[in-house]
Amino acid sequence: MAQRIYIVAGEVSGDAHGSGLMSALLERDPEIVFSGLGGPVMNRIAGGVRDWIGESAVVGFWEVLKKYRYFRGEFEQAIQELEDFSPDVVVLVDYPGFNLRLAAEVRKRGINTRIVQYISPQVWAWKRGRIARMARILDRILCLFPFEVDLYRGSGLDARFVGHPVAEKLAELRGNSLRDEQLVALLPGSRQREIEKIFPVMLGAAAEMTKLKPGLRFASAASGEKLAERMREMASERGVECRIDVGNAHELMATACCAAVASGTATLESAFLGLPYCIVYRVAWPTYYLARALMAVDYLGMANLLAGRELVREFLQGDAVATTVAAELLRLNQSREERELLARELQEVTAPLAELGVYKRAAAATLEEGASSGKLP
Repeated sequence: MAQRIYIVAGEVSGDAHGSGLMSALLERDPEIVFSGLGGPVMNRIAGGVRDWIGESAVVGFWEVLKKYRYFRGEFEQAIQELEDFSPDVVVLVDYPGFNLRLAAEVRKRGINTRIVQYISPQVWAWKRGRIARMARILDRILCLFPFEVDLYRGSGLDARFVGHPVAEKLAELRGNSLRDEQLVALLPGSRQREIEKIFPVMLGAAAEMTKLKPGLRFASAASGEKLAERMREMASERGVECRIDVGNAHELMATACCAAVASGTATLESAFLGLPYCIVYRVAWPTYYLARALMAVDYLGMANLLAGRELVREFLQGDAVATTVAAELLRLNQSREERELLARELQEVTAPLAELGVYKRAAAATLEEGASSGKLP
């Protein structure tokens, strides 16, 4: 009898990770039945996974609060689906604000299932007190970074390091040395709100750089055509010539000489590919102040956290202005020695993440947990 898996992802990156896991699960057992919430790729793999990414992919306390009624409705619907579907295992892909509450409600209602969290919340950055609560509501957690497993040791929660999906996506591009010294990448993120706050800063930096070095070219990537059109409008309004394509972010990371990158998955991908870059990030001010009060680490970027020092410059909130970003990008653009040194350091700190087979290991750990649910004959 095939396993029944309820899977939940709430962001573009979660759709990518969730679909990778689903494909690996189906390779092991083509009869698996899926239900849940995810994105367009997950929906194409299994129609029982509803695509809600267009509404769910928001960031920040303030932004989530404004959509409270929407999330409350989706939460109640997910619980009803879980009760009706009766899965062997629930797989929660990242998205901890929603997913950990969902896990707690599953336990509260006594739904008979195993629960696997795929991708650890950033408990090392803030809210380490959540570990004890997570141990009560989760059966297993699949970690992307080796150091995360140590955080759960002694908690009673079964933590497994399965590797980072960045290796699966970018192995062929890693180590590319054919970089265009005149091409600068501007990568403001995949969400509408991020683009509205961050892309103007990057475009302003591009305008400043063009004054000093007219031969530079700028390019960006959008997660969809609608966002691409909005970004083209923003560039046109500011008189900045910037090529904006859909879905070419990794190619840009592999060929640009340097980049400005919004905080998130793209910063790790850039580091993995050895792209010299700086981090640019802005959120609503209430969200920023709340985050600063809760953060227990000195850096936002994963490359800096892995290195234990500021390898790449971080321009956050009030420091994220066109002139400072332009100065850092010009420094990287004009010094091949600085670029090559940073590229080597970035590849060194990401070396532990380069092992292939990530989704296969995650799939094996998920099926093992599902088999222990007691529902299968």
